[in-house]
Amino acid sequence: AAADGLGSIAIDTTQLNMSVTDPTAWATAMNNLGMVPVGLAGQQLVTDSICVPGFDPSLSMMTGITPINPMIPGMGLVPPPPPTDVPVVKEIIHCKSCTLFPPNPNLPPPSTRERPPGCKTVFVGGLPENATEEIIQEVFEQCGDITAIRKSKKNFCHIRFAEEFMVDKAIYLSGYRMRLGSSTDKKDSGRLHVDFAQARDDFYEWECKQRMLAREERHRRKMEEDRLRPPSPPAIMHYSEHEAALLAEKLKDDSKFSEAITVLLTWIERGEVNRRSANQFYSMVQSANSHVRRLMNEKAAHEQEMEQAKESFKNALTGILTQFEQIVAVFNASTRQKAWDHFSKAQRKNIDIWRKHSEELRNAHSEQLMGIRREEEMEMSDDDSGDNPTKKLRVDDSALAAQAYALKEENDSLRWQLDAYRNEVELLKQEKGQLFRTEESLTKDQQLQFLQQTMQGMQQQLLSIQEELNNKKSELEQAKEEQTHTQAMLKVLQEQLKSAKELAEINGHDESQANEINVLTVALVNQDREKNSEKRSPGLKSEKEALLIGIISLFLHVHPFGANIEYLWSYMQQLDSRISANEIEMLLMRLPRMFKQEFTGVGATLEKRWKFCAFEGIKTV
Repeated sequence: AAADGLGSIAIDTTQLNMSVTDPTAWATAMNNLGMVPVGLAGQQLVTDSICVPGFDPSLSMMTGITPINPMIPGMGLVPPPPPTDVPVVKEIIHCKSCTLFPPNPNLPPPSTRERPPGCKTVFVGGLPENATEEIIQEVFEQCGDITAIRKSKKNFCHIRFAEEFMVDKAIYLSGYRMRLGSSTDKKDSGRLHVDFAQARDDFYEWECKQRMLAREERHRRKMEEDRLRPPSPPAIMHYSEHEAALLAEKLKDDSKFSEAITVLLTWIERGEVNRRSANQFYSMVQSANSHVRRLMNEKAAHEQEMEQAKESFKNALTGILTQFEQIVAVFNASTRQKAWDHFSKAQRKNIDIWRKHSEELRNAHSEQLMGIRREEEMEMSDDDSGDNPTKKLRVDDSALAAQAYALKEENDSLRWQLDAYRNEVELLKQEKGQLFRTEESLTKDQQLQFLQQTMQGMQQQLLSIQEELNNKKSELEQAKEEQTHTQAMLKVLQEQLKSAKELAEINGHDESQANEINVLTVALVNQDREKNSEKRSPGLKSEKEALLIGIISLFLHVHPFGANIEYLWSYMQQLDSRISANEIEMLLMRLPRMFKQEFTGVGATLEKRWKFCAFEGIKTV
């Protein structure tokens, strides 16, 4: 009989029909795959040895009984997977249309990619060229139910299984050599490569499953929180005369007092007390006050129980300490020479350890007992120094008088404590006021210092701004003077040019004479600019200007006939793209002893050129 959830099933070993030469090797290969053996032509997919005898497959259609899938794990029909530490022995697998030969066991196992989440699809490569979809389904349906096969023309395909565990069985076939029938043609053989495939359908189903599990987990946590949440307090009814009468009866009952006092407090806080209901609320407050005596009696009873418990604890602790003393005395007697010499070394060591441990425990218990006795002595001394008349009242049988006196004493002590607290509060207020004053004075001093520093900084800034303003004013005046002077010079030069041109037209001079006139006029302008520059005598503002002057000087020295400002600017832009032509022209105009401007041509061909003249100035000097 076979177990594993199928009950008693008769197994007839004679019904097992193997059409292979080595049935043991075939069974081993199928067990390694975790599959039921599939034989050649005429062989059953699932043998009768693991099926119920005489079971009719068509019975499920009539009765609604679902047939058992022998590939479901945990049903006992599929052998358990081999342990990971034992090397798996792969054998030849025979199918109806093909044969699978195992790879060389000495070779490393075939590599696979990382398994995608929820993977149910595998990639199968290295298929024979003549392999059809039916042959692929025949080989891989042994691993489980196949939902889809997508075959390509390039000897590979994708197979999607119904469950995830079936993919592991398909991966086992990676490395097998597949041969169709008994043919030796290359188109009928190929080495299989099975790997995990990433499919959107698998990932979508996995995400749906994860979301479902997350919803179940949230529902479970919510149910757990609801179960552990403390119950809500009962709702308090609204005030009415009828409810007030019922509440007054509950206040008189000791068992319902705690619930009733809560309702009374809520009504008072809600503002239900008015002229009409004041008497009723007063009676309820009076009923609440009547429970003070009961509570004091309960307190006295609990105190008496506590005293009795303390006394019994002290007596028990005294007995325990006496026994500890006796045990320590036994250990001390054992360590004396009469008995000590007869013990072995190990026994002496144990006795010494036990003695030390017992002494430590005895000392701890004795200290605890001494502490209890000290507390009792302090309580007795407090009672003796008080001279309270409560001692006489305790002798009497009148418990009410004793309670009244105790309440009076408690009231007095509370009044004294209140006075002490008031004095402390006043002292704290005074100290706090002094601290606040000191802190305020410190903050004021800091603010004054900060303001003084800011005022000094602002004054310095104002002085610097005034100096800059004066400098700018002087520069502006000089610029205005220069502008007026240059305008006057320009007018004079224009008149000279007109007269010179008229003379040239009358006398018929050629263009060379006109150029000489232009050169003379430019020389006069340059002389005037040199005079103005001598008046200004500006210096270089930065290292960048000095570098620009050096580069421009070298460039103009290489061009002895001069260069216009556009040519010079195009060359400088290659070195610094941020520089402008106006900036270069202003720099050249500031240094008339080094650079001079000349006009060449007449009319439309008139052109301004800059030349390097520093060496000429040195020669003249």
